[in-house]
Amino acid sequence: METRYHSVVMDEEKCKGCTNCIKTCPTEAIRVRGGKAFILTERCIDCGECIRTCENHAKRAVADGLNALDKYEYRVALPAPSLYAQFKAERPGKIISALHHLGFDEVYEVAYAAEFSTYAIKSYIEEYLKENKDERPPLISSSCPAVTRLIQVRFPSLIPNLAPIDPPYITAVKFFIKHKLLKLQIPREKVGIFFISPCPAKITDIKTSEEKLVDGAIPFNVIFGELKQYLKRNDLQTCPQKSTGVGIGWARAGGENVAVKLENAMSVDGIQNVVALLEEIEMGKLNDIDYVEAMACPQGCVGGALTVENPFVARVMIRKLADFYGDQLLPVAVKDISIELQKEDPFFFVHDKPIPAKPILQLDADLSTAIKKMGQLEEIVSKLPGIDCGACGSPTCRSLAEDIVQGKAQLTDCIIILREQLEDLAQKLLVLAQIRPPAMGWVAEKEEKNDT
Repeated sequence: METRYHSVVMDEEKCKGCTNCIKTCPTEAIRVRGGKAFILTERCIDCGECIRTCENHAKRAVADGLNALDKYEYRVALPAPSLYAQFKAERPGKIISALHHLGFDEVYEVAYAAEFSTYAIKSYIEEYLKENKDERPPLISSSCPAVTRLIQVRFPSLIPNLAPIDPPYITAVKFFIKHKLLKLQIPREKVGIFFISPCPAKITDIKTSEEKLVDGAIPFNVIFGELKQYLKRNDLQTCPQKSTGVGIGWARAGGENVAVKLENAMSVDGIQNVVALLEEIEMGKLNDIDYVEAMACPQGCVGGALTVENPFVARVMIRKLADFYGDQLLPVAVKDISIELQKEDPFFFVHDKPIPAKPILQLDADLSTAIKKMGQLEEIVSKLPGIDCGACGSPTCRSLAEDIVQGKAQLTDCIIILREQLEDLAQKLLVLAQIRPPAMGWVAEKEEKNDT
């Protein structure tokens, strides 16, 4: 099995072994053994559902702190658009100014980059629809790394349907490197580029990227307090912003579709809802839809596991900001720059490498052994009650069967099976308890009864 870096980690000391987390994980990546939960790294997609679910705060996200800025001579912040929704009644320009006070020399708005992504996605879809006029499964946005990873591990057949356009934060980095880095006359290794992240999935995406375009990720909840203190200052100046409502709106569920403006598109948010929709796409039930915007977090990025503001309140804030700064028309300047970028580099907005499949159920490297184990798995499943109670420490009866076949669990971990075996043993013990050995007179008593 693949061992992979993950932002989401366990704190065993805080874990009470309650099994709540195993029931909400969309890829069945958590098990409870010996009274403690642990994460199967080959299955985890860093969606953050376990962080939201765990009442004991035993799951957390590992990320950079502000001290990481000290390693660099020049520091660049890439704030996600959802950051603007964390502070009530604050304009983006003030938040950008606060980021400068926090230690960043430059702020490149991901909301502004999202406007270039909007143009790239719209152009790609229009070309795709021209080339594929017959019935086809819909294209799926690859802007949410948790959804992309979910498709890799659970729905690999849908990988060809992922639109190969980089998420906005990657576009922001490319834009900075192309247009500003050379002007700075500072070596790249002395420039620290940090994404300000609402979720652990993006942190993992940054840390595991082969290109290493981004040097680190700082969560909202780490810098929220200090940003708020700067925002309270009366002398805080407002910095100019480049983004309009088109890019800012990306922070909420449905915002990408509003920006791209496709007639035949749909939006889904919340990881369980995404799973249900992907299952329908895989079964060929949504071939009349052209594009699906899928976001793992409820309400979109404003509902990320590392955000501070209530996601429903934050979504309203983003909607108001998008309306205020105009989300109806993509700026002409953005279209012109995008066209120039694509002329210079046709793949500027596109993934540098194809997305690989990473299926999670591999019973054995040897095919014949794997087939044999699959037969054993189905046999075990037929013995299990099928109630998916989670008391065994595995999320479902089938996942317990998988664990048993792989030698990570045993049949009696199921309390129903254990109870049946104990009842059978108790009956046998009762029969044995009623039998007397010959030394206690059992034979003599039997002979007396026969004589009479």
